[in-house]
Amino acid sequence: MKVLVAVKRVVDYNVKVRVKADNSGVDLANVKMSMNPFCEIAVEEAVRLKEKGIVTEIVVVSVGPSTAQEQLRTALALGADRAVLVESAEELTSLAVAKLLKAVVDKEQPQLVILGKQAIDSDNNQTGQMLAALTGYGQGTFASKVEVSGDSVAVTREIDGGAQTVSLKLPAIVTTDLRLNEPRYASLPNIMKAKKKPLEVLTPEALGVSTASTNKTVKVEAPAARSAGIKVKSVAELVEKLKNEAKVI
Repeated sequence: MKVLVAVKRVVDYNVKVRVKADNSGVDLANVKMSMNPFCEIAVEEAVRLKEKGIVTEIVVVSVGPSTAQEQLRTALALGADRAVLVESAEELTSLAVAKLLKAVVDKEQPQLVILGKQAIDSDNNQTGQMLAALTGYGQGTFASKVEVSGDSVAVTREIDGGAQTVSLKLPAIVTTDLRLNEPRYASLPNIMKAKKKPLEVLTPEALGVSTASTNKTVKVEAPAARSAGIKVKSVAELVEKLKNEAKVI
């Protein structure tokens, strides 16, 4: 069984994001970049399935600049077998990424595709669902548990009312939530071995996919600074301030 895992290069979650002076986007100069945390969970789940003997090959794929090879090497060090980079210097929409991933899925023919539910930079939570629509595969989003049995996969997913379990016929798309697992750290020997694992570089043109977008970023602004809170002496004073100052009741 082959599993395809999509990973994204994002600003490290410990870094405070800064907006460029001209408000054209986020300043990425000299900023630490890492694998998207939800993508780390996706890689970990694929590796655990391989350790159980269910999966025989893990292919990781990323769409982005050539520097995304760093995150792919990290995924290889965590246990993936080979990597594919669809190289593009453009700022791509979720739909463009989904189209490129669909082309890779057609090329690789995996039985299971695992993605993080969202990226911490754009926070769109769209690519997995769009990929499922483009491929026609069943989808299990926000997965907190994944169990593969025969030609189907049971996905326990988190919903507003609790948890829901869906059974999907393979091939299928799964997007991972925080409680699915805790990613491991790559050991130094595995980091060294990852340097020799195959990494294929493709282009959107080679896959026959147009990444043209009708969306345009007009302006990026940092959120307004929050004002300091105050202490009140009684519930009556709190209600009075909520009513007359905050005007929320």
